[in-house]
Amino acid sequence: MDHLMELLKTRRTYRRFEQKEISRDVLDEILMAARLASSAANRQPLSYIVVREPGAVADVFAHTRWAGALPPELGQPKEKERPTLFIAVVENLDINKDCDTDAGLAISNMTLAAWNRGVGSCMIGACNKEALSQMFGLGENQKLHTVVAFGYPSHESHIVDMESPEQFKYYLDEKKDYVVPKRKLEDVVTYFPQ
Repeated sequence: MDHLMELLKTRRTYRRFEQKEISRDVLDEILMAARLASSAANRQPLSYIVVREPGAVADVFAHTRWAGALPPELGQPKEKERPTLFIAVVENLDINKDCDTDAGLAISNMTLAAWNRGVGSCMIGACNKEALSQMFGLGENQKLHTVVAFGYPSHESHIVDMESPEQFKYYLDEKKDYVVPKRKLEDVVTYFPQ
């Protein structure tokens, strides 16, 4: 259990990556983790598009925006910091028209499985979904939910306690590592009845 809690604590969002390929074995584990995720009524409306060829990764990257809380020159990965893999999460609208919870569970499984192998990730909803949907050849019954970027991180990311409600934005420290304020447990949990 200690290993799981350490994984949960250190599986942060990573936005700068080494230019090192992710092996097929690790990729297969990430995809298996998505497959194993719980699904409402077990309907399993999600499918996944793997983008790992460098030219295609660059094409997808061109349609993404990163680190909305930071100025672009600090948040957008530079050329030698970009991810080496994207996995697109696609909803089948014929199966379920509202599967955000399914997608969240699958993405959580994927990112934890990746981090278990030292691969960082960044879930990207801020992307040109129309352009990416065309690029991926999605049909009318398919909807792009999210793209998830993966790679071996070239920076660290850690949590600090949030001291005030206004202190929610993540930031870079002096080493350009990400610092992520999180509300304290006592600020987010209530027991009922009290």
